[in-house]
Amino acid sequence: MLESGASSAAGNPETSGEESITLTNRISFSDPPAIIYPYAQDKTWSVKTSESVYTLVWNDSKGEVPLGYVLPRVVEKLLEAPDSIKGRVQVDSEKRTVRAFQGPTLESRSKLAADLSDYWRARDTFPILRGWRNELWPVYGRNGELLFDIERAASGLFGVMRYGVHMTAFVRCPNVSHGIKVWVPRRSPTKSTFPGMLDNTVAGGLMTGEDPFECVIREADEEASLPEQIVRHRAEYVGGVSYIYITKAEAGEEGLIYPEVQWIYDLEIPENIVPQPKDGEVAEFSLCTVEQVLEGLAQGQWKPNCALVILDFFIRHGILTRDNEPDYDQIVRRIHRRIPFPGPHNQDPSLGAIDEQTARVRGKRGSYHQSNPPFSCYLPARP
Repeated sequence: MLESGASSAAGNPETSGEESITLTNRISFSDPPAIIYPYAQDKTWSVKTSESVYTLVWNDSKGEVPLGYVLPRVVEKLLEAPDSIKGRVQVDSEKRTVRAFQGPTLESRSKLAADLSDYWRARDTFPILRGWRNELWPVYGRNGELLFDIERAASGLFGVMRYGVHMTAFVRCPNVSHGIKVWVPRRSPTKSTFPGMLDNTVAGGLMTGEDPFECVIREADEEASLPEQIVRHRAEYVGGVSYIYITKAEAGEEGLIYPEVQWIYDLEIPENIVPQPKDGEVAEFSLCTVEQVLEGLAQGQWKPNCALVILDFFIRHGILTRDNEPDYDQIVRRIHRRIPFPGPHNQDPSLGAIDEQTARVRGKRGSYHQSNPPFSCYLPARP
């Protein structure tokens, strides 16, 4: 499991195995078992947390469905909120489960989530809500149906699935090592999360009902001034990464649990196409050699989940291999882990978890590359 904000020597093929996987596994929970890395049957990398988390659950015709992981401090504030704001809430202290947002319709459930988020924001209950985004993120049921929307900043309080898109733009340069350079942005120093850290060329969160590829096109324009025609015709879908991480203060609040899946794209462009900041989220773009990227990774300069994406890029392009990385199989597994919550990631085979055996064959260049995302036209069904 990745701990947000962790420094690491990951990405440097010459570092020791212990150093190289600190980025992809800094801390794990032994309770609940579902977020142990690798999984409940393998306790090698698990560490007991000081907080025993609750599971946010939803009841359907087949029984309980887990939706997210909730910290005790959030449960405490949830119980303190007025019933007129939060609606019906059930907490089972023995099972460590929470039932909330139990309205009969999508609209009523989303209103409960919105009212509670607004209530906490107005009272500055949680620091994470100071980074309010006015973006609605989806929470899905067992069969992919949309259960409710929740403000992006508030989603982390309930540990529900978070989805996004990341794209790495690169240039073929025969005269440099590995034959490529990568466009790397530095985040604005005024960003509410991870200010000043290195990022992927283009990245953004998927709002409710948004197509991943259309999100890439939108973010490419907003963040990097990349023309739609270039992105639409040159961007290649190459799979995804999946992970769970625990936030530190740089993410807006410490200790929250973020299960995330990112759809990943590569964009090969000529050297004369230069990304430019546009919406104020990026301070500058730099065209970096592989060695410069590795140095930034080793120094902990990268936003943690973006570091995972660039590791995945290096694996797919044959830069990070089993020959030069002793913990190669572990790294591959840890950036393609199983997450026990429902959602589109469970319907997209390119986002599946990688076990130890599968990792041995997925490291070959292009072995989990796909030109078109199976989920690219997904629109959430209404219950």
